[in-house]
Formats: sequence, C-alpha cells, structure tokens
Amino acid sequence: MNDTPNRTPLTADVERHLLDSVGVAPAEASPSDLLQAVSLAAREQLSRRWVASTAADRHAKARRVVYLSMEFLMGRTLGNALAALGLEGPAADAAQAHARTLEDLQAHEPDAALGNGGLGRLAACFLDSMAALGLPSFGYGIRYEFGMFAQSIQGGRQVEHPDPWLENGTPWEFPRPDVAWPVRFGGWVEHPQGPGGPAVWHPAGTVNAKAYDMVVPSHHDERVSTLRLWRAAAPAHIDLTAFNSGDYARAAEFKNQFENISWVLYPNDSTPAGRELRLRQEYFFTSASLQDVLARHMAEHGRLDNLHEAVAIHLNDTHPAIGVAELMRLLLDEHALPWARAWAITQATFSYTNHTLMPEALETWPVGLIQSVLPRHLEIVYRINHEFLLQAARHRPGDNAFLQRLSLIDESGERRMRMAHLSIVGSHKINGVSALHSQLLVNTIFSDFAAIWPERFTNMTNGVTPRRWLAQANPALAALLDESIGTAWRRDLDRLADLAPLADDAAFRERFGAIKRANKARLAARLQRELGVPLDPDSLFDVQVKRIHEYKRQLLNVLHVVTRYLAIIAEPQRSWVPRTVLFAGKAASSYVAAKTIIRLIHDVASVVNHDLRVAGRLAVAFVPNYGVSVAEALMPAADLSEQISTAGTEASGTGNMKLALNGALTIGTDDGANIEIREAVGDDNIFIFGLRTPEVEARRREGYRPGQIAAAHPTLQQVLDAIGGGLFSPDEPGRYRGLVDSLLQVDHYLLLADYADYVATQQRVDALFTDAAAWQAKAVRNVAGMGPFSSDRTIAQYAREVWRVQRGG
Repeated sequence: MNDTPNRTPLTADVERHLLDSVGVAPAEASPSDLLQAVSLAAREQLSRRWVASTAADRHAKARRVVYLSMEFLMGRTLGNALAALGLEGPAADAAQAHARTLEDLQAHEPDAALGNGGLGRLAACFLDSMAALGLPSFGYGIRYEFGMFAQSIQGGRQVEHPDPWLENGTPWEFPRPDVAWPVRFGGWVEHPQGPGGPAVWHPAGTVNAKAYDMVVPSHHDERVSTLRLWRAAAPAHIDLTAFNSGDYARAAEFKNQFENISWVLYPNDSTPAGRELRLRQEYFFTSASLQDVLARHMAEHGRLDNLHEAVAIHLNDTHPAIGVAELMRLLLDEHALPWARAWAITQATFSYTNHTLMPEALETWPVGLIQSVLPRHLEIVYRINHEFLLQAARHRPGDNAFLQRLSLIDESGERRMRMAHLSIVGSHKINGVSALHSQLLVNTIFSDFAAIWPERFTNMTNGVTPRRWLAQANPALAALLDESIGTAWRRDLDRLADLAPLADDAAFRERFGAIKRANKARLAARLQRELGVPLDPDSLFDVQVKRIHEYKRQLLNVLHVVTRYLAIIAEPQRSWVPRTVLFAGKAASSYVAAKTIIRLIHDVASVVNHDLRVAGRLAVAFVPNYGVSVAEALMPAADLSEQISTAGTEASGTGNMKLALNGALTIGTDDGANIEIREAVGDDNIFIFGLRTPEVEARRREGYRPGQIAAAHPTLQQVLDAIGGGLFSPDEPGRYRGLVDSLLQVDHYLLLADYADYVATQQRVDALFTDAAAWQAKAVRNVAGMGPFSSDRTIAQYAREVWRVQRGG
C-alpha cells in the first residue's frame, strides 16, 4: 500500500470497509477484497440518495411508474455507480493506493444475471432514464439466483452452465427482510356470497416473496430509481419431520419445490414441468409486486378508488400479463370493491408494450394449466372475456369470426389463454417499439382490437442510455465529443447533431478513426487471450451480436462468409478488403436450429482461420457468453453493424442503436428501428438491402420457392453445396444437410430471397472501407444522428403520453 500524501476521502472509506466490512488488513487486500470495499463505499452514498428520493416521493404522494419486467439486464454496477457519483477519479486513486487499477477491480465483478437479451437490456436502460428524468419509479422483477445460463463452447457446440452470480453475494442489493408477500398456487375457490361477491381462494401451496432492492442512480442529480427483486422462500426451510426420520432428500425437496421459482430465468419449457414453472415465475413476481404497490398506496392514501390516479403500472411484454387478473383479484377479493369499479381502475392503471410481430411468439397458456395453478384467475379472465365479447359484438353484430379472433380464450384445438389479448383488454394504452412495428400491430396481428379502440394504440420507439453505451463503454470517444462539441450531449443526446459538420474535418476524422482503431486493438488482444484467435485491428470488424434466432438470420451472415471464403480461394490475386466477422449470442437451451447455427459458425471459423490461403483476408470468431460486459467491449470496436432480420419480424432492436452510437455503419433490412436510423442518418450513411415488408408478404402469398432461387444462382448453389456437402464438417459430412434442405424447401425467413442483394451490398461495404476518409465521415454522421435514440427521449414520451408522470421532488 502506498502512503501517498494526497489520499482522498474515498480511499479512507475503502480502507475502513476493508477493515470493518470485508475483514482484511488493507495491505493484504486482494482484488476481490478491494472490489468489495470500493463497492461498499459507493453503496453508502447511493443509499443516502435512495433514502432522500424515497422520502421526497412519499411526502409528496407522488404518482409513480411501476415497470413490471421478467428481465432487467443490468450488467456490472460499479462503473455505473462511480460515474453517477462522480467518483471515477477517486476510485482509481483508491485502487492505485493498493497497487491496482480500477479496470482490474471492475473485471472481477460478475454481470448481474437478471436478464438475457434486448427485452432485459431495454428495461435496464429505461430504469436509468427514469432516474435521469427524476421520475418516481419502481422496476419489479425476479432475483434470479443463476440467471439464464452461462454459455461455453465445447467442440463448436453451445453448452449451458449455471451462472452463479450471487455465490459470493453482491454489495449492490439491499435486503428488505420486513417486505415479504405470500404468493399462492393451486387449490380451489368458493363463493360464499354468490358469484358476484368476493371469492375465497383456498390454495394448495404458498410461497413467500422476499424483497431485495437495487438502486439505479441518476447521473445528473441525486434522484434514483428503485429495482425491487423478489426471491422465492419456502414457508418453512425444510420438512423437519422427514429430516429427523433420515429422509434427507424429501426434506430438501420441500424447500426446493418452492424456491426453484427464483433459480433460473426462462426454465426450459419443452417439458410440462418447465412450462408450469415458467407460469409460476410470471405469477410469482407479478403478484408480489402488485401486493407491494397496493400496500404502499394504502399507506400513503388510505383508499384504493384513486389507485389509477397515483400509480401507472406498465407491462413489459406479456410475461406480467396475469397482473390484469391479479389486480382484479386483489381489488375484488381482498378489498371488496365491486366488479365495475375494480375493472375501471384496472384498465386505467395498466399499459402494455408489445415486443413481437410473430403470432407464434405471442404467449399463450393452456386453460387446463391455468385452472390447476391459478383457479381464481381463470374465473376472473372468463368474466372479463364474457363482458368484453358482449361489447365487441356491438361493433360487428353477427360476426362470429371477429369474436373468435378477439376472444381471450383461443378455442381452436387445445383451449389456451391469450396473454397479449388479456394485456390489451386490461390496458388503456398499447404501444409498439418502432414506427414500423407499431403500424404493423394495428394493421395485422391486433387489427381487430384497433378497430374497436384505435385511440389505445401508439408508438414509443426504443432507445438506449448514453451513460452506459457511450460514456462508459467508449470513454475515449466520449472525451473527444466533450472536447469538440461540449458536454451538453451527456444530458441531451440531441446535441450530438452538433457533430455533423465535423464529418468534413480531416483532423477530427483522424482522431475519431484513431479511437476506433484503439478499441479494435483492445478487443483483438482480448480475443487472442481468451479464444486464441489472432485478429487484425486494421481489418473491417463486421459484428453481429444478438440472440441466436432464425429470424435474426445469423445464417444469412454465414452464407456471406462462405461466399467470401470460396471467392478468395478462387481469385487469390484479387485485392480483397481484410474482414473480421464476429458473432455473439445465446441460443435458447431447447432451440435445436439455433444451436445448429452456432455449431456451423464454429465449423466455418475453424476452416477459415486455419486456411493459409485466406490468412490476413478473412477471419471469423464467435465470442461466448454474450452479455452486457461483453457488449461493452464489442460495440466500440465494430465497424459494421449487422441488422439483417427478415423485414417485418424485428420489432425494433436496440443493438443497432448502440453500435451506431459508437460509430459503426449499419448493414440491414428496412425493418424495426433500422428504418428510423436510416431516416436519422440519411440514406447515404447506411447500407439497406433486401425485400421490404410488403414485398415479403407478397412473396409468401404468391408461393415462395427457395429451391428455384438457388438453382438460378450458381454462386449461392455452390455455397449451399459446400455447407451441405461437408466442406466445413469433414468428420461428419452430412451434419448440415438438414439445415440446407430446410433452406431449399421452406426457408421461412427468406434468406435465399435476400442473399444476392445482401452479397452485393457487402461489396459496396468493401468499396467504401477502402476509402478511409469517406468511411470515417459516414461513421461520424452516424454518431451525429443518434440523438433521437436516447432512452431519455423514449421515457419522456412515455411519461407524457402514457403514464402521465412528472418529475418527483
């Protein structure tokens, strides 16, 4: 330890925590010890902000936003906390006083495993913006002990492992032992006062939901938002009788059957037990959250008839949709409100964001499963549905098909409860997350609802927080922006527009390009260290990072990689633009096709990276265990952002925004928020290819024949033959025959229809990259156009148009 004369107060706080909280002598502290101590020192200051914000909101009886989400992909907390508190410099000094760097300490912090993909990261950005805008707000979710899974690659295959991010505890949560709510399952219902009166639910089992808070700070003032997470706890820790009789397995099973609810995000739902656990998870956190909301409201207001005036509850997708029935149950059965009043309050309180256009992705539950797990809620939904269909019938008398499409219960085949329908009927506002998505919601999957309630549907284009995705992820670029256009962009991202004239400034472009190259070199060194793959920082870094799914079309990217590989071999004398293609993302554990794509990426990478004929011209790497901290390394290093979903399938996307914000040019379809990015940066600064949404629909209607496309395109056929014939899997030549046959016979997401235009557009990318000045100018214009894609703008719009919430005290 260095005894420097200019020791900061934070250094003293850190050493106090090393002694008093961690229990080590400061001179003997390990990096993990120091991480804990620095975190605790920051936590103290966050705690003071949390107490002050909470007291101010309680005193003002402020109207609050309650954001219900199955996921909150928060990432690492230390860097964000230090930045919000203005303690980055003092924390670096405290680390240096112990011969460490702050970066070394931060590397020891695990990502909070509370989410998986864009849905969870969006929720995290939104909480950040709620704090930044000073909105009284709570996020509610589940305190997953193991998250979804940690991904490793063995023999090219995805392997799932538990992600025990809490095994050593976390300094960032505040346990609330006095905040716990009973959540009930199963059993039966009686109506002692008749069908119209309060019901009595006799559950088969009850689990306790225990609260743990995390503080999400503003970077502009001392306001905070609260993330309250629920852990499932058995009503008794073990079956002591079974334990004392020597039946230790049964004694533990009693505990596990309750507590497994908060173990893992998205349990494998390919089995009946997995599907039931998923339903229990959704109801568990929704019920606990609503009980908590009502208790807080009663403490402040003493009555429930004004709940909708004091609380705005938002459903982030359909995972918390059962909350519509749960709030009705609480108002009817626990607080004895009449049905009509309870329903009016419920509809005025809830709002709902839809995140998918694909009918097969809209969540439904078998009625039999709901009857078994949530019998009272099934009764409530039946009555909601009955009254709703009576209302709908007045719009189109005699149109039974209209009513069947609207019904909350799908009667075709196995009877299923439609959770998106429940969300719409129970909400006063429904929004999509990009202009195209919101338009398609009204025109396609929810057109019948929009015919009844056109005023309920609106658009809220997604956004990302510039605090994490620029200021923290790319500090060198953030510093250049501060120097060049001032610091106002940190509070108002629209000020990035001031950057546009500098796209024509050669000196600025040179500095901008140098920062990008340094980020690429840093990432290349990391991947060399972790994966053993040498990458050239001067090559074009072509990045596709997102959940592995057929509609996101990682496979189309692979087809281009193979096309490029075969072309280089065929024409080695050509001057090829060096390219490094990077993939990252997780496939759902039961999603066979997505896992096959991951394996193909690795097989192609293995062949390409070991072929001396393409060395220095093409390299491929898959970065495992994609999450926030991995993204923070990838986003600043990307030159090209792959956003290539089939038009009409991607609701929005936020990776496209993060990459463009860090100076990557987008190659993408006219889909989701790509459309709005194109409008913001200009057609000349983005690479758009492929069929538009109406063309996709027309191609499907007229009878899509992918085999004919391949037969008419020799290069494409050669690529498919190489993959299907075993060029990349010589140990098992038929490994990808089924994948190729599926493309030739079905190709549901129209990869082959877009292939030729995609490859031609990639050639335009090559041509531009050879002109460094022109490329950098377009990259600068992309950053300059990102102002509208701040989550601050999104949340401000929600606050005005949906939640009617204002800044707190």
